[in-house]
Amino acid sequence: MLKKGSKLNSILTGTCPKCQNESMYLDKNPYNLLSTLKMHEKCSHCGLRYQIEPSFFYGAMYVSYGLNVAIGIAVFIISYVFLHSSIETAFIAIVSALIILFPLVLRGSRNLYINMFVSYKPNSKT
Repeated sequence: MLKKGSKLNSILTGTCPKCQNESMYLDKNPYNLLSTLKMHEKCSHCGLRYQIEPSFFYGAMYVSYGLNVAIGIAVFIISYVFLHSSIETAFIAIVSALIILFPLVLRGSRNLYINMFVSYKPNSKT
């Protein structure tokens, strides 16, 4: 499932989508909030520039919106439907989950977005 070469591996680990040999981020810990989105300029192994064009990752905001909506719906269903909490408690659970998962969603949306445009090619040099 998470074999090297799969899109899912690159998305979940934050590795270069082209060679999957190194992390795209300077700091692997997404909860280090000062460097959550700081990325290497390019992959040292295959030479892929992560900023494919100016403002490339603005498109990741749409992916982030979709992920946040999915998380909000999932938390609402779990808290309101399965745990039978009140609407107010479900709202607090949604807000809490979104705040806690914020750094993961930021990185996940970038990982997902770049993987939409770059395919795995293990032996290529840009």
